[in-house]
Amino acid sequence: MNWNGKDTEMFQQQKEYIDTVIMPLVPISFDSDMKQAASQYEFIQLLTMLLEKQFKGRMLLVPPFSYMKKQSGEEKVAAINEWVDEFDHAGFKHKFFFTSDSDWKLVEDQMEGTLIWVPSVPLEHMEDSYKYSLIEEQAKQFVNIIVQKWQKI
Repeated sequence: MNWNGKDTEMFQQQKEYIDTVIMPLVPISFDSDMKQAASQYEFIQLLTMLLEKQFKGRMLLVPPFSYMKKQSGEEKVAAINEWVDEFDHAGFKHKFFFTSDSDWKLVEDQMEGTLIWVPSVPLEHMEDSYKYSLIEEQAKQFVNIIVQKWQKI
């Protein structure tokens, strides 16, 4: 389910069946790494949207957590852990955070929830059919990871 009026209404009605939330983590920068940050956003957004389609009715894809690239790891983790508290309060058993920003790997052990780091692939020069084929291949790998996490409880 996506973060829109129709899907959130359905979420409210079927809350007991939707135990997983996905939140993309996307850096924002206006410095020399602006293009890289924008590419990471595009890649992670497409990937998480495809995963949501695969598991529609079992998970909710919320809007991305956007942060300034120059923020400290501690600030970002504190904000994410506040989100985790909200997700727990809403009844989500599984929290997945997808990112292409490798800085998150440095603070992963301080995060509650599951961090999935995916190196981004620059998509801006690819034809749409190739772009989506590539994203689908990536998504297949994460389907297995998500299912394994579900089976651990």
